[in-house]
Amino acid sequence: MGKKNKRPKPSSPTMAELADRHICYEEAVQCVEAEVDIIDALFKKLKGRQARNLREDFCATANTSCEWVKRRDTNTAICFDIDQEVLDWSHKNKIANLTNEQSSRIKLVKENVLNAKNDPVDIVLAMNFSYWVFKERKLMIEYFKKIRETLVDDGIFFADAYGGYEAFQELKEKTKNDGFTYIWDQHKYDPITGSAVNYIHFKFKDGSKIKKAFTYEWRVWTLPEILEMLTEAGFKPTVYWEQADEDGEGNGEFLPQTEGEADAGWIAYIVSQK
Repeated sequence: MGKKNKRPKPSSPTMAELADRHICYEEAVQCVEAEVDIIDALFKKLKGRQARNLREDFCATANTSCEWVKRRDTNTAICFDIDQEVLDWSHKNKIANLTNEQSSRIKLVKENVLNAKNDPVDIVLAMNFSYWVFKERKLMIEYFKKIRETLVDDGIFFADAYGGYEAFQELKEKTKNDGFTYIWDQHKYDPITGSAVNYIHFKFKDGSKIKKAFTYEWRVWTLPEILEMLTEAGFKPTVYWEQADEDGEGNGEFLPQTEGEADAGWIAYIVSQK
């Protein structure tokens, strides 16, 4: 009798196969508690009252809005994104973790932000450079004008921006997190159009990877361009620049500035009032 072929033992799934890319993203990129602290305190300081109603554009998992409705029982949020998969993930993994009362004050809508409709809100958020998906000046100004229309009379539009001379380079930046390494891959940059293709990869302790976990195709806008477009749309924008500690590293404190440092890489908030 011939030898029986042994069946190969099933291999254990890799860490990458077991990982959830959305959870990795939130751990590596976001700190919604600090973000909500900043927008909440700034709104109260500038307007003399507490904000209640928030609209989150390009919301993805709506992580920020979930934090917002947990802060006060008067807070509400409406969230827009065109990706049904990520909205479904949010319903299952984020909204489901809220209390019934909290979840009643947050609404997720699949819609292009240019067509989004909602009752006037105190705050509109466009974070993680998501609005850079609008590569043409005309389209960006149209978006800003639509945001302005959806704000209450003393409403504020909060956005972020990044820059520095490394922003225009093709490079990879690795950051270690608990259990994985976050890789920011500025894969391609076109200096004529300003268009960029960026990826986020995750590498795990067992050597496995989630390659191209997220893909971003946008224009790398400069702060002067953004401020000019916001002004043309009717806003009064102010740049909040991150302050530095004794070692020259960012300390998480953002103050209004009219001049910045020529750093290799920086992140700033843009606070635009009607």
